[in-house]
Amino acid sequence: MTKVIPVSFARGTAPVSDTAVFEIFIKTTPERLWEAITDTRLRAQYSFGVETHSDWTDGSSYRASVPGMVEIAEGVNVEVDPPRLLVQTFKALWSDEVIAQGSTRVTWEIEQVEDSCRLTVIHDQLPEGANAELYGGWPMILSGLKTLLETGEHLTTPGSLMYSGATG
Repeated sequence: MTKVIPVSFARGTAPVSDTAVFEIFIKTTPERLWEAITDTRLRAQYSFGVETHSDWTDGSSYRASVPGMVEIAEGVNVEVDPPRLLVQTFKALWSDEVIAQGSTRVTWEIEQVEDSCRLTVIHDQLPEGANAELYGGWPMILSGLKTLLETGEHLTTPGSLMYSGATG
């Protein structure tokens, strides 16, 4: 009998090959969703207090951190097409284990669906046997984004609790 391995972000069995795909529908406009992705203060509200700084132009760099606590990531904005598409390289910085994984790529695709948006986040170019920490936070981040845009409230997740002093 073949042993069935459940799909689990915690166990690192979710990506297909080198790609993890996350899709969520949010009742908002593409412009408001784009603002939530690119505005430093707004993004920190649903992303565990992480502040992401960039000028959001093609070829520009970005840096993400929880100020005074931990460096999170850095990379390059490969393609910036507001409010439809953002493609970024992603170099995780929060631990030696994830730094050793090297650079990956994150693509944010926004598609309007009448009064809502489909947001698809594709985290690809993951190394074989990628550390689940690289992509395991996406469900919490995207759920927090949806909650914030639809209700104006913050969502409590394990990630938000980990950095609760930073989210004020």
